[in-house]
Amino acid sequence: MSALLPFDDAFARLLSHADTLPGTETIDTMNADGRVLARALVSSLDVPPWDNAQMDGYAVRAADLAASPDGVFPVSQRIPAGHQGQPLQPGTVARIFTGAALPPGADAVVMQEEVEAGLQLPVGEGTGVRFRVQPASGAWVRRRAEDIAAGSTVLAECTRLTPAAVGLAASIGAATLEVRRRPRVACFFTGDELVMPGQPLPAGGIYNSNRFVLNALLRRLGCEVLDLGIIPDSREATRQALREAAEGADLIISAGGVSVGEEDHVRPAVEAEGQIDLWRVAIKPGRPLAYGRVGRYGPEGARAAVPGSFAHFIGLPGNPVSAYVTFLLFVRPFVLRLQGIQVVEPQAVTLISGFDWTNPDRRREFLRAVHLPDGRLGLFRQQGSAVLTSAVVGHGLIDNPPGQTIRQGDAVRFLSFAELLN
Repeated sequence: MSALLPFDDAFARLLSHADTLPGTETIDTMNADGRVLARALVSSLDVPPWDNAQMDGYAVRAADLAASPDGVFPVSQRIPAGHQGQPLQPGTVARIFTGAALPPGADAVVMQEEVEAGLQLPVGEGTGVRFRVQPASGAWVRRRAEDIAAGSTVLAECTRLTPAAVGLAASIGAATLEVRRRPRVACFFTGDELVMPGQPLPAGGIYNSNRFVLNALLRRLGCEVLDLGIIPDSREATRQALREAAEGADLIISAGGVSVGEEDHVRPAVEAEGQIDLWRVAIKPGRPLAYGRVGRYGPEGARAAVPGSFAHFIGLPGNPVSAYVTFLLFVRPFVLRLQGIQVVEPQAVTLISGFDWTNPDRRREFLRAVHLPDGRLGLFRQQGSAVLTSAVVGHGLIDNPPGQTIRQGDAVRFLSFAELLN
């Protein structure tokens, strides 16, 4: 049996196979959240396009107020957002509202809370306002192009779009965006014991949670999912599922059947239909992880394999937590890299342990942890690879080196589920 691969070696080898998939499409910006930009987005305009008021108040010449600090100034005009004001006449002020363009001649805004309104002007001239503060030039003014200058790159190529990034694209008038096409991912699940929710549970059966977890994770990453369902525990059925998946998918993912038991048919089936390049990683949970490639075939069947044409294959363990953790640590970066994203390693933070871990494994461990009220990390009460509750109640994973004990007060490397699910 082959030796276990260290985590870092397995991670590097896996990503070395993840070339960016060809193909782009143009979509409405409104529907672009989660997609990956195919080309950099360059602004054709300044944002904001003019000097404007940061809040409701009065547009003024700062020098006029400095020259007459106790004066009462007539209000010469009213400028709501979306309307263009007239040049500000010397000795007057303009009522202005948040987002409205400053009138020519004004150089500051005084918020309305700092203004006395309705004061009497000389007979026949109506009422005016007095200011409690002396603003500096530029006070409460958003300057033209202070956010974005015309000609600047606002979103780099291969940016994974967030709601804020979509809004940024809209702010420069981008109605559509060119994005990478979605990875097509086929998945299947092995085990004669698996039963779908809603069906009676026979003796020895278990409900198939992995199918729901992996479908949700893949869709969250922007994939098109081809769900092949539950595959019987047989070599031929597994090979047939691989052939079917390879025809339409960029990546095939299986859950279960990649270990060494008599009923584990996935690894030998992949070897019969292609090749295994990576198998068994020194991590806990998730040791039976596998990577390989499955060939696509021409119209003459298995004897006419298309040279150089294949689908990637990643085999996950069958235990729910093992499948979940290995997906987050390996499949997620792989799928992101297929979409052209280069920085795919999850960002860890250093936190303080609030527990003792005195019997570490020889493999690199990923311990399910919870935030304690005092800011330290505690362990979820059960660390078994079938305890899916730990992935729901837990807040993330402690990345613990092989053989490393942990004592209360030790610094540990923490991977938040919020980061891993992003």
